[in-house]
Amino acid sequence: MAAATARGVLFVHSAPRALAPHIEWAAGRALDRAVNFDWSDQPVLKGSLRAEFFWEGAPGTGAVLASALRGWEHLRFEVTEDAGFGADGGRWLHTPDLGIFFAQTDTVGNVVIPEDRVRYAMEVAGSNALELHRELRLALGQAWDDELEAFRHASDTSQVVWLHKVG
Repeated sequence: MAAATARGVLFVHSAPRALAPHIEWAAGRALDRAVNFDWSDQPVLKGSLRAEFFWEGAPGTGAVLASALRGWEHLRFEVTEDAGFGADGGRWLHTPDLGIFFAQTDTVGNVVIPEDRVRYAMEVAGSNALELHRELRLALGQAWDDELEAFRHASDTSQVVWLHKVG
């Protein structure tokens, strides 16, 4: 019987140039093999780089990658691990200001909020709908998504062309 394999993506959204070889070394150590990233400039933050790296490894490798990189000053990253047969997926987000966030994901990448976390949010909020909204946004990692969104789309080169009918 073959060993289970997990796969995912490491998105380095922004890193200082000097940190790039250290990130590759840490990721390689987590993956137990040497890696080289295809770095490009991160236009959102002058002087920083970005990279995407598709990885394969044992289930739980996403957590190992995130642990190897978390807490590094000036580093923004995201690690995904796809759900597999009998295994949940995961998503780890890190920003210098917010630290690390983890969420379980389903087979199509949706964040899954466990029942106990939903019950906690309802208990804390009571009848205050705004507080419930705040608690659920926290459970979804909304603050991390908000901070990383500009960095995620910085490499989008597609331009919208509006066509107008004249006449």
